[in-house]
Amino acid sequence: MSELLSSPDTIYAPASGFGRAAVCVVRISGPRASDILVRMAGGAPEPRRMSLRRLVDPRDGDILDHALVVWLPAPHSFTGEDQAELQIHGGLAVRQAVLSALSAIEDCRPAEPGEFTRRALLAGRMDLTAAEGLADLVDAETEGQRRQALRQLGGGLGALADEWRSELIRVQALLEAALDFADEGDVPESLEEEARAAAIRLGAAIEGLLAEGRRGERLREGFHVVLAGPPNAGKSTLLNALARRDVAIVSSVPGTTRDIIETRCDLDGLPVIFADTAGLRETAESVEQQGVARARGRIDQADLVLWLDPADDRAPPPDGLARRLHVVTKIDLAGDREFPEADAAICAVSGDGLPALLETLASAARAAMGAGDALVTRERHRVALEAALAGVSRGVSLSETELFAEEIRLAARALGRVSGRVDVEDVLDQLFSSFCIGK
Repeated sequence: MSELLSSPDTIYAPASGFGRAAVCVVRISGPRASDILVRMAGGAPEPRRMSLRRLVDPRDGDILDHALVVWLPAPHSFTGEDQAELQIHGGLAVRQAVLSALSAIEDCRPAEPGEFTRRALLAGRMDLTAAEGLADLVDAETEGQRRQALRQLGGGLGALADEWRSELIRVQALLEAALDFADEGDVPESLEEEARAAAIRLGAAIEGLLAEGRRGERLREGFHVVLAGPPNAGKSTLLNALARRDVAIVSSVPGTTRDIIETRCDLDGLPVIFADTAGLRETAESVEQQGVARARGRIDQADLVLWLDPADDRAPPPDGLARRLHVVTKIDLAGDREFPEADAAICAVSGDGLPALLETLASAARAAMGAGDALVTRERHRVALEAALAGVSRGVSLSETELFAEEIRLAARALGRVSGRVDVEDVLDQLFSSFCIGK
């Protein structure tokens, strides 16, 4: 994508968090970066070495701050352009003064969300999967998400997709040669056989990657666990215990929970989203009916359902409820009774049984999401790989060489979409709109 030129504008933005802090990092990228250092810091220091400089306002020469300045000349910078960083004091007034001074420089403007990374992508400093990995790393909330994002940022999927695309291009070249030498004895047959064998091997490799299922997507988005059961089964109490804070109203009055209440938890390094739902029962009250309907809809979408069955008023899980754990609650009211038919037995108020339940949930989450080793982490990746596999499968089933070659061409194009070799414009705006400014 190096042929796609970045904007002639020079952009700037704070790259550290907003609010009072010890240090604020201001990033600058573009053709005016060197001139900015001349006008504000007395010139560019030695590349890639920090230098203590006095920053001045180019409009009137007033001192803005004493800062550490870094100069990163093109092409050896994150964006591939001339780039500079100003490490200023983190007070709000200092930051605002420096940003105001930058805004007064011709052809220098504030960066849009993700614009630094977008320029790095367009300059060929990273591929699309690495840019997505960077976005995921910034958003990572758990250890599993961090590991997965780092793997993506390292280019694991992009490199593999490019390798497969190159192999498909070789297969296509063999088929084109077979067509070109159609009148020269047995040459076409041997070329086409070689192409078909290579395509079959590649199809098996793509199919193996897709066999991971949606582990990577689940890890990015979170493992959805729904707390379901009859009214007063202890769903809200359990949600509060899992969240370790009061997120749901607890009451002995049946039907208190009407809407779905969610909380995100870090469970053994994995992101798990627990949803408290309305108690399932027949009711004539219209608002509660809506709550029950929403609860049933969320159950159908869940990765796992915890069916809560109160020990003092048993309500076993209904038949046909897939992906569920049977949890008996309120065991403090059951005396010495045991519940061998249940997957777990707990008292959310005292905490009895909760460690075992959490370990069971962690095991289920690990089985569904892995530990950050998945390569396919977005629906976009999966759709492109499925299209490539479909093209290869159709191609090897055809006896006509021309049609075989066309299917391989389409499959290679689909693989190119994974790393952004083709059709990258279709996803750039959507991707970078989720970035923070300064990244």
